[in-house]
Amino acid sequence: MTDAERIVQMVGKLAAHHGDTPALTADDLARDVFVANPWIYVLVAEARGELIGYSALCGLTRLQFGWRGMDMHHLFTEAAYRGRGVGRSLIAASKTKAIALSCSYLNVGTNPDNHKAQVFYEILGFERKNTHPPLFSIRLAS
Repeated sequence: MTDAERIVQMVGKLAAHHGDTPALTADDLARDVFVANPWIYVLVAEARGELIGYSALCGLTRLQFGWRGMDMHHLFTEAAYRGRGVGRSLIAASKTKAIALSCSYLNVGTNPDNHKAQVFYEILGFERKNTHPPLFSIRLAS
């Protein structure tokens, strides 16, 4: 299985968890990620040569302030690896990538019922915004 196929598989697991029917293909991923000017960035976590998690980042802007940001559109860790710091590592890598792209903030949204994720983001220093569904943001040092 290629990395692209494995990422598609994990995206499918996250989609199913949220009650969505995934339609992403490896060709879609190649078009959006594996090109000179990517539309999105996918960072992966690996254990023993196997992909076990990913984060997907999409660009944002607050044009009126001249700020660039990133939305952590997806964060996924395989069930067998949860609670082992994989999510924390993917968030740290996402922050590093966003800073490298001259971003001053990183946002992440959650399902309103996902209280565990909401607490997790707050523990990691994200500030909860007064939105529905819940949105969390962290300022990045550049």
